[in-house]
Amino acid sequence: MQALLNTAVQAARRAGDAAAGYFNRADRLDIRTKARNEFVTQVDEAAEQLIIDTIRQRYPDHAFLAEERGAEGDSDHVWVVDPLDGTTNFVHGFPVFAVSIALQVRGQLEVGVVYDPMRQELFTAIRGAGAQLDGRRIRVASRSSLEGALMGTGFPYRANAKWMDTYLDMLRRVLEHTAGIRRPGAAALDLAYLAAGRLDGFWEFGLKPWDLAAGTLLIREAGGIISELNDEGDFMDTGNVCAGNPKVHDALKKLLTASN
Repeated sequence: MQALLNTAVQAARRAGDAAAGYFNRADRLDIRTKARNEFVTQVDEAAEQLIIDTIRQRYPDHAFLAEERGAEGDSDHVWVVDPLDGTTNFVHGFPVFAVSIALQVRGQLEVGVVYDPMRQELFTAIRGAGAQLDGRRIRVASRSSLEGALMGTGFPYRANAKWMDTYLDMLRRVLEHTAGIRRPGAAALDLAYLAAGRLDGFWEFGLKPWDLAAGTLLIREAGGIISELNDEGDFMDTGNVCAGNPKVHDALKKLLTASN
């Protein structure tokens, strides 16, 4: 798996550094709207192409599930790619975005990479071998309760607006029971930060597989738990997630679902 991880790292660095070169140049970008509050730029598309080209040079028979291009190929090895997680931040000059790449082999997450080109931080994981930040082992925070905890989240939008009232009630409850909530706007980084102990817990509705795949493996390999928020199937399908170390995860999920 190390060779596969090395390839993912190379692809993530190439794409992330190329995207960073366009940061704060929104006036020169072709920015299109996919849906309300959802943008795509030629940077997303070019970064995605860089990732796919890099991987295909070494693994031409592998398949892809990528945000901009969808599913391509038929293989037991599927690369799940978000070339620019946090595009809305990117086009507004808000320096929080990342590249997320994961590899599934016969449906099992095996390799994960989240790369933050603005901070030059590289989060990596191999199933069974732990998670790292810039080559140093990381673990989820050791906090044992919600008291004093710092939470991450994302606001529901697009088709997930149906969750807004439920979400706002959850937001109020979490604010009342924790030290605070952060919403940076890039779910892949939120999950990586949780794996590194920078956040104690996280929840969100309606994420996509490319938002979740790499961060999920990071959290698991760092000793955390990520699950379907409402226990309604596979969170990779629903996109509704709750995550944290075992104690925080359980306490947060109980709090979030208390009146649902």
